[in-house]
Amino acid sequence: MFAIQTENLTKKFGNLTAVDALTLSVAEGELFGLVGSDGAGKTTTMRMLTAVMEPSSGDARVMGRHTVRDAEAVKGEIGYMSQRFGLYPDLTVQENIHFYGDIFGLPRRGRGEKIDELLSFSNLLPFRKRKAGNLSGGMKQKLGLACALVHTPRVLFLDEPTNGVDPVSRRDFWRILYRLLKERVTIFVSTAYLDEADRCNRVGLIHRGKLLACDTPAGLKGVMRGTILEVRATEPRRAARLLRERMPDASVGLFGDKVHVVTGDPDGTARLIAAACSGAGFARLGVRTVEPSLEDVFVSVLSGSSPGSP
Repeated sequence: MFAIQTENLTKKFGNLTAVDALTLSVAEGELFGLVGSDGAGKTTTMRMLTAVMEPSSGDARVMGRHTVRDAEAVKGEIGYMSQRFGLYPDLTVQENIHFYGDIFGLPRRGRGEKIDELLSFSNLLPFRKRKAGNLSGGMKQKLGLACALVHTPRVLFLDEPTNGVDPVSRRDFWRILYRLLKERVTIFVSTAYLDEADRCNRVGLIHRGKLLACDTPAGLKGVMRGTILEVRATEPRRAARLLRERMPDASVGLFGDKVHVVTGDPDGTARLIAAACSGAGFARLGVRTVEPSLEDVFVSVLSGSSPGSP
């Protein structure tokens, strides 16, 4: 059985199409990542799947329930952690979880054991009496996750849960998600971090409301045409601009302090890169072939140099 199914799911705001005929399926117990830049349609998709927003057309089902006709039933099956999850800063960690237990109608009997389990699960047990407003960003995200899990949902929706969180807290958060997968919770997460997408079972790349590609991380990397040349130079931003000017038909992207160039002729392109950078006075130039990352794939799909069909 599929935990999530959409067919031509579309949302329009006036003349703007935020989500455009989205069709996808997510299996029970799967960790699915929806990846795209700001404004790509990730949050709008999430709101339609969680029965918060009605689509303009198309259909969506969660655990077999229609998100419009069975909206209340859907909400009972899911946990939803939005970008601005509603924690109450003047309440303690424990009181926040109790509050969400009340919202979801969780019986008082046995609730204490459930809350202790969630606090232990999220490594918040030592902070149960600390006010939420005094928590770090990473701890607030873990508390938000604990609140979303208080009623034991079968499907968990997380909208950019680690946005703005430090790397250590991001790592800890993903460790918690992997533990949830062992309990057969289906997780649908949106993110702008391509390294996080690599942790998912499958990934959907969305841009301007359209699903451009959908596969396993390895599968997405496999559809990419051409070879990736990694260019190391003293001024990577300037090097990227130069290579775009000298090779207008190539896909050139800046990746941290390195430049990636997609090419069908690695030897010839390497010579062109060396000549261009040498002529521009770059020192310590290095060019090597590397395996594509999901970020390479995303840039390639957007530039039209990969098949990219879901």
